Amino acid sequence: MPKTPHGAGEQPGQPPDGPADTRSGADESASMRAGGRAVAERKKKYLVAPRPLPAAAGFLTPAALMPSMAAPLSLSSVQQALQGLGDIDIVDTVGGRAGVATASFGAGAALGGPAFGGQDGGVLVARMTDQKARELHQRGQGRLIVERDQHLQLLDPMLRRPDLVSSLTPYTGPAVDVVVAVLGKDGAPLADAEVSLFGGLLPSTAVTGPDGSARLRLYGEDTHTISGLYVKPRADYWSFYQRDPDLSADQANLVTLRALADWPALRDLPRQNALGWGARAMRLDQVPQPFRGQGIRIAVIDSGVATSHGNLNRIRSGFDVINKAADPNTWNTDTLGHGSHCAGVIGAADPSWGIRGFAPDAEIHVCKLFPGGQISQLIDALEYCIENQIDVVNLSLGGSAPSEALERQIVRAKQAGVACIAAAGNSGGPVQYPASSPHVLAVAAIGKADEFPPDSYHTETLGQDIDMQGFFTARFSCAGPQVDVCAPGVAIVSSVPPNNFAAWDGTSMAAPHVTGLAALVLAHRPEFQGVLRARSAERVERLFQVLRLSARPVTLGDPAHVGYGMPDALVALGLSMLPGQQVGQWQLPATAAAMASSLMAGDANGIRYPGGFAGLQGASMQSVSGMPGFACGLGLGGMHPSGW
Repeated sequence: MPKTPHGAGEQPGQPPDGPADTRSGADESASMRAGGRAVAERKKKYLVAPRPLPAAAGFLTPAALMPSMAAPLSLSSVQQALQGLGDIDIVDTVGGRAGVATASFGAGAALGGPAFGGQDGGVLVARMTDQKARELHQRGQGRLIVERDQHLQLLDPMLRRPDLVSSLTPYTGPAVDVVVAVLGKDGAPLADAEVSLFGGLLPSTAVTGPDGSARLRLYGEDTHTISGLYVKPRADYWSFYQRDPDLSADQANLVTLRALADWPALRDLPRQNALGWGARAMRLDQVPQPFRGQGIRIAVIDSGVATSHGNLNRIRSGFDVINKAADPNTWNTDTLGHGSHCAGVIGAADPSWGIRGFAPDAEIHVCKLFPGGQISQLIDALEYCIENQIDVVNLSLGGSAPSEALERQIVRAKQAGVACIAAAGNSGGPVQYPASSPHVLAVAAIGKADEFPPDSYHTETLGQDIDMQGFFTARFSCAGPQVDVCAPGVAIVSSVPPNNFAAWDGTSMAAPHVTGLAALVLAHRPEFQGVLRARSAERVERLFQVLRLSARPVTLGDPAHVGYGMPDALVALGLSMLPGQQVGQWQLPATAAAMASSLMAGDANGIRYPGGFAGLQGASMQSVSGMPGFACGLGLGGMHPSGW
């Protein structure tokens, strides 16, 4: 069946996500009498792909679905079967175009071995109801991946969806109105700043208008019960936070923000080129000038990149995955600013203006996935990376649970020599997927106490493990044995649209530091120009090993929060050594040696299992060349307001 655009496949008169379930004649008659139609479940997008399993696993042949099952399932046979079942609309096929085989997850399959059941990794995207999906999964008898095409997230909503039906808003009683006026440099009103008040009940949020003022109302409160005032500018200024603010309900409350350019380390930004504190902490300032990432291709899978920015106007290549049916060339529009911020950390390029990135001479490709991205579209973006021979991918995105279909694509990318570096997550809980995958490098976030104003909201990220140098674990950063390394992710100044700068927090900001360093390692470390020049999974694994073992201990936190530590650019490039290392020999840093057992806990083969995956029993539980067996997992969650 030919491909149709995302969102296509509906017939006239149907709701956007597909037709409703069939109702009884009585329901239909009642609906007609009422002048409408009965509400029913809409169709949602599901991912469907063959999943052949070893015969020893005891899975039955799904003859009810596929009459001729002597041969392994192919994607085309699955597609034909779906078309014959009825009430399922196939809207797209993603992955599998680049001719890279997907390795088996079972016993006896090497990483570069035979394809996953003879398949090339293609995945069908089909619209169906949840009931139809359950029926399909049952008919598949374990031979099919059937999972929701979950939405990916960059940001957490300020107001979360409630867990139950209740109300925290009083019907009557006191309410307080507060006007906050936000001023910028020289006392000028600052528009478009987000102002939030926090009290005992629901928070109140507003955005400043052209006069710099915002009016907020809190119900059931008075000015003495307000516990916090938070002001977040759109760009060029530091945020502001005041605990237990002394506010007036009778006159405007003035907040004057500090300009980024007034901070000593960013003096005169952007008129002269500056290096962020994170890059300096990783010793990028001591790397020789010729080391600029020449010849390496980096993909930023994110919200697009604003090439209107002076630091990003050298970026020439990209793919709008969300809008691919209408115009795939709109990747250079970034309505969220998140992708532009990440791209700036990686490769901002201007010798005399703005912020300098890690690899300014690398070739950056942009895959626009947000707002609205789903797993199927991330699979499509990774296929673009395979086809275009991308070396390193930055994934500042994620969620709470794995996807088997996405995991297969990550494996295919790794086999093609594509190294995926992912943000660990900002929920403060367990490492989120895909950072929890054993085939990516997971990056947690740290901060440094003297790198932001004490009255900024960045102060709220301080953990309790500050070391002698001021490094601390960011309170929002996810933790767990899957964390490989940590990197600066608090008060990171980088580029935002249209041609401005902003200081943001998040593991989203930490991952690009490591992505940029990975590009330098591939471009300038001699072994990657010799025996490991060829694109392969072994090349990816060695890159990850170099980054882990270049890390130095930071913070007083446990390894679950920082992994091996913060990568050191000079050590990773082979220009210096860590204490305890010998020339020509890699040795574990002290903290890394101490944490080795906990990193690999629960897996005698030394393989990290992502949270939510379960190894198959028996022979398929064995791992060969780093490939464990997986079971299916569903669901993706949200992100931190300042960007993940």
